[in-house]
Amino acid sequence: MTEPRISKWRAFREFAGKAWRLSTPYFHSEDKWKARGLLLAIVLLNLGAVYMLVLINEWNRVFYDALQNKDAAVFWRELGRFTYLAFGFIVIAVYRFYLTQLLEMRWREWMSHHYLDRWLKNHRFYQMELARFSRSGDAPPDNPDQRIAEDINLFTTYTVGLSMGLLNAVVTLLSFIGILWTLSGSFGFTIQGQQYDIPGFMVWMAVIYCVAGSVITHYIGRPQIALNFQQQRYEADFRHHLVRVREYSESIALDKGEPVERRQLGLRFGDVLRNYLQLIRAQKRLIWFSTGFGQAAVVFPFIVAAPRFFSGAIQLGELMQIASAFDRVQTALSWFVENYQSLAAWRATTDRITSFEESFAALQADDRATASEINAEDAIALDGMDLALPGGAALLAVQGARIAPGDSVLVQGPSGSGKSTLFRGLAGIWPWAKRRLRLPADFDARAMFLPQRPYFPNGPLRDALAYPEPTERYRDEELRAALRDALLPDLTARLDEHDAWGQKLSGGEQQRLAIARALLKKPRWLFVDEATSALDEAAEATLYERLQALVKAQDGAMVSIAHRPGVAAYHARRWVLEPGGGDGPRYRVAAG
Repeated sequence: MTEPRISKWRAFREFAGKAWRLSTPYFHSEDKWKARGLLLAIVLLNLGAVYMLVLINEWNRVFYDALQNKDAAVFWRELGRFTYLAFGFIVIAVYRFYLTQLLEMRWREWMSHHYLDRWLKNHRFYQMELARFSRSGDAPPDNPDQRIAEDINLFTTYTVGLSMGLLNAVVTLLSFIGILWTLSGSFGFTIQGQQYDIPGFMVWMAVIYCVAGSVITHYIGRPQIALNFQQQRYEADFRHHLVRVREYSESIALDKGEPVERRQLGLRFGDVLRNYLQLIRAQKRLIWFSTGFGQAAVVFPFIVAAPRFFSGAIQLGELMQIASAFDRVQTALSWFVENYQSLAAWRATTDRITSFEESFAALQADDRATASEINAEDAIALDGMDLALPGGAALLAVQGARIAPGDSVLVQGPSGSGKSTLFRGLAGIWPWAKRRLRLPADFDARAMFLPQRPYFPNGPLRDALAYPEPTERYRDEELRAALRDALLPDLTARLDEHDAWGQKLSGGEQQRLAIARALLKKPRWLFVDEATSALDEAAEATLYERLQALVKAQDGAMVSIAHRPGVAAYHARRWVLEPGGGDGPRYRVAAG
């Protein structure tokens, strides 16, 4: 065996292993008995459908012999028998469809929950957006949302459909190949005076016909695998940019950026159309062959069996039974030909989910060492924290800094020095961080970070205010008081109003709503990152006073990042990010 063939076989085995590892977890999950029960029922129904086809094949012989012999009694009897056979086949087909769809739905539900949990766990969704793999040169998985929403649906649909189709083909082949072998008889011919007989001639003709068709189909349809993969990617990119235009509609409108966005959307949609055009051309080439292959299969058994019929060796009923059996055997052997487009789409979908799966393992294996412990002194002690850029370059080093109850710290430094990244490191979400921290026991429960651009879920205002906690935890009066204290009295009557608050409110209103969250939840450890940059100085002063009073009442501390000089008045200490120099990190924290 040559090296290219070995490589192809190895690649096939690797892909088959990945597909198996994607498919089996559901059938070993907490829902395994329902899953296995449904799968067993579908398998039994497929076997029942094949058995009904065997009975109908035998019916063909009796019915057409009755026609040839002009036997009216047998004719009408077999018509009545066909009614029962057809009804049984219809019942099996209906419940096979229903249970198959039910299995696909439940499998998709389980896989979707499984990947949603893993994507949202340990900030993986955030790390993927930061292009976690840039140091090794590997690209992060594109459009995780599309892989969860669409690829999983396609994977479960194709996997169940193709696997049950393959099972049906194998059982049909085993059931009808004996019938065809018996009916087709032998084919004799003479070469140089020597007589040769080929038993089961029709079986061998079906095998040769279908093997040749499968090989040709593979070479014609092979480009569809890569094209299907790219099509899903380009479709997802186009949808993603549409969502971004909607999300940033106000900024785009103010900048009069519609022509630019139209060009960008046109380019992405152009990728969709160009790849789709290549895909339909590839499908057209395959359909040319597969349609011709299928049409030739209709008359092929009659051509081969015609000499025996016209010689009187077989009757019309046997001829029709041979044609029916040949059709079943040929259809079973042509499963690959008939399903090549679905196999190509399944392969592309499986590759996309597999790469998504591998990204989780890569993120876990690539995690930098972190350590934190409960601090008996009830303070935040940064024994050491090293922060790096996504490319791996050292950005910021913190050594021996401390935040105690009653502290108010202002972090200052030039743009790009890592101020916001310092907060991300303290929050534990920055993937390129080595942390050696001692934290107070209530840090996880009572620490809160206010970013410059807060997030608000679409829905009732009360949900946006209480996020991420359930609104039932707070009384309406508490919600209204928080809005009033955050200088948003006009919103107090709109708690149950549904809207896209991230777009409905101005930048300043959004920042005040985020501060209202802090006033509502009363954190003990508060980290404020330019969270008042969109406010006027008077509003900023009022809100800082209230935040300062809040953390003081909780016996906590506040750490802020801000460029406005007026903010410094609300902080007793400063951390200045100074250039590091040498071959070390670009900046170091000078704690005052």
